[in-house]
Amino acid sequence: MSTSHIQHTQANHLERVEAPGSMLTRTAARALAVLRYATGFVFLWAFLDKTFGLGYSTPSAKAWIHGGNPTKGFLASVDAGPLQGFFHTIAGTWYANWLFMLGMLGIGVALIAGIGMRIAAGSATLIMAMMWLAEFPLASGSTNPLTDYHVVYAIATIVLAAAYAGQTWGLGRWWAKLPLVQRNRWLI
Repeated sequence: MSTSHIQHTQANHLERVEAPGSMLTRTAARALAVLRYATGFVFLWAFLDKTFGLGYSTPSAKAWIHGGNPTKGFLASVDAGPLQGFFHTIAGTWYANWLFMLGMLGIGVALIAGIGMRIAAGSATLIMAMMWLAEFPLASGSTNPLTDYHVVYAIATIVLAAAYAGQTWGLGRWWAKLPLVQRNRWLI
């Protein structure tokens, strides 16, 4: 049997999902889809719990819809880092609340749906970087001063966007074919 015949036979046994510039096995593409759903739900849940006070991290009485303030408690309690004063200044402002909440909602919906993955990854990275700076693990006595869940979530969203993870069990293929997205590839 020739080497090319063996390679061809092996290639036929691999199940592939192809995205521009990459090749994933079907199992890898599905694993990324599961990661996409899970990560998207982390962001969506933060929005839902803070909006409706579902009683997990936000009690009903402190829900946004009941006059609660999604950013004040976290940002006002920043006690370390070079941006401590900045975070105290924006804690509880209408624009910090709206930007944070719309960011959580938009990132969650985009990841779960598999659309706008590049924007979601950029937005998630920005929000996670800001939250990392607010907690500033370098000075806070964290168990790991550099890599915490903020860094992992940011990297996960970047990997999901780079791997076109929205195409498996998501609306990514449909989204990429829209004329607006065809003209503006950054919307993928």
